[in-house]
Amino acid sequence: MGNTVTCCVSPGASPKLGRVRGSALRAASAGGGGGGAGSGAAAAAAVGLERRAGNYREVTEAESGDSDPGGGGPHLQHISDREFPDDLALESNPSDHPRASTIFLSKSQTDVREKRKSNHINHVSPGQLTKKYSSCSTIFIDDSTVSQPNLRSTIKCVTLAIYYHIKNRDSDRSLDIFDEKSHPLTREEVPDDYFKHDPDHKHIYRFVRTLFSAAQLTAECAIVTLVYLERLLTYAEIDICPSNWKRIVLGAILLASKVWDDQAVWNVDYCQILKDITVEDMNEMERHFLELLQFNINVPASVYAKYYFDLRSLADDNNLNFLLEPLSKERAQKLEAISRLCEDKYKDLSKAAMRRSFSADNLVGIRRTNAILS
Repeated sequence: MGNTVTCCVSPGASPKLGRVRGSALRAASAGGGGGGAGSGAAAAAAVGLERRAGNYREVTEAESGDSDPGGGGPHLQHISDREFPDDLALESNPSDHPRASTIFLSKSQTDVREKRKSNHINHVSPGQLTKKYSSCSTIFIDDSTVSQPNLRSTIKCVTLAIYYHIKNRDSDRSLDIFDEKSHPLTREEVPDDYFKHDPDHKHIYRFVRTLFSAAQLTAECAIVTLVYLERLLTYAEIDICPSNWKRIVLGAILLASKVWDDQAVWNVDYCQILKDITVEDMNEMERHFLELLQFNINVPASVYAKYYFDLRSLADDNNLNFLLEPLSKERAQKLEAISRLCEDKYKDLSKAAMRRSFSADNLVGIRRTNAILS
């Protein structure tokens, strides 16, 4: 999901181009004793590599500085060299690694444990059970899936995750580009003690819901927004707090909508929603956001799925139950049709795999089960 942004701004920074160019230069030096023609052809081939790589200037080995580690030539780090090792990714990059725990879920567990402990000590009754459970005669399902989440429920969960980020933050580390005092979103004067009062969940929900409703964004975009938000906090080593939460959330929504939606909302369109913000401010914030993310806007499917199910766990811990409805006959027929369509698609793929290979993994037949409609 999303686009993997890779950047090779210098041919010398790319390990692949470096290996090819090095072999050509070695051939040039080896052919020097056999005659000037061979040496000149190899040297021309080396220069031609630089020209095809997009540099459009003749660079020799002495100029590039790659052969001499202590040389004064420029050396730009390749994006693959900036990737974190697995052990570090597990600890600090939940937005990159599917096995790392999400930050918002760990921050919410403190409040969940305290609430359960308080209820146990004070013998507080859980009250009437509002959650519905399936039985032999009735099946309750919701309309939210990992591929098509429910918009209203997803926004509630995402804003609750942002609320726990603000409430249980470690400190108040921030950057000037996200400070609402330096870059206000409205013409109203920001109070002097604006950084002392944490916003409640309803306030955050209204702000995000307004943006999603006006820009007509999808629920998947909300999940990607949370991924980018946690990636920013990890990469830039800052905290989301009362003084910067609106601009950080706005920047994450702005970027997520452009990555996820085919027809993205333009920056000038957000200026129509937030009347007092300028398009220059939006452009500057987006540029800083991308630089702090190191232009890593890729969201693997495994990371997306992890955030979706962790949001459902967060909703369950905080009694934000998804709307459950009894499975009707019409809904069951639709699910059966979708299931059969996916089954036939998988069957065609299995046949194609059998034609290409005789692996024992493809010898398992597909069993068809008829749905029972009552």
